Amino acid sequence: MNDTTSDLQMPNDGNPLRRIPIEISVSVGKARPLVRDLLSLGENAILALDKRIEDPVELYIGDRLIARGELQELEGGEPGQLAVRLTEVASDADELA
Repeated sequence: MNDTTSDLQMPNDGNPLRRIPIEISVSVGKARPLVRDLLSLGENAILALDKRIEDPVELYIGDRLIARGELQELEGGEPGQLAVRLTEVASDADELA
């Protein structure tokens, strides 16, 4: 993956808001165990998710879905470092369903 956020060229309009970092959460799936099963989990336990490894991941800012993508290993980064290649991006007129 060669495109990173630091590679993006943004217009320098002097607006200081452009330099404020924002946190994006990446959701790979959900689990719905019973409380009794959750209480019995320990080290090395496996919690099954509702997604498969090839399914798209979802990117959120707060609770708003902003994009979907696929997990990849970051080229040129630390071995095993994850990255997301975007496959769908929400626009003002287009919300992701």
